[in-house]
Amino acid sequence: MTVDRSNSQNQDHNRTIYFGLDIPFLHHLGVVPEFAQGGKVRISYTVKPEHTNSFHVAQGGVIMTLLDFAMGAAARTASNHQLGAITIDMTTSFLRPSLGKITVEGTLLKAGKSIQYCEAVARDEAGEITAKASGTFMLRK
Repeated sequence: MTVDRSNSQNQDHNRTIYFGLDIPFLHHLGVVPEFAQGGKVRISYTVKPEHTNSFHVAQGGVIMTLLDFAMGAAARTASNHQLGAITIDMTTSFLRPSLGKITVEGTLLKAGKSIQYCEAVARDEAGEITAKASGTFMLRK
């Protein structure tokens, strides 16, 4: 899904909408929203040369961004929350280098009135886990 936006110079931009939210940074990275429903979210991203580190694999911050967004989006699905989710804490483990197309699945583990507990897993094209994370999120009011 895309939406037209204008910047301060009045130029039109087509940007991807991420499960109801306009998130320019995810659009800049080229993240693709695939699915969000019932506490489950899936997004994908293909590693670009400009997003790699000195080992020529995805820079860890890019992968953490994907994990963070997938968990936050999963948190929103429990109550069909239209506003964003704010990260309270996040723990990430990197298991192997991330190359090529990366798919991230976020899952809501426990939904509270305002605090949500989530996890996410990043996988490469072979289905191998490259990174995983757990996090706590507060639904924005």
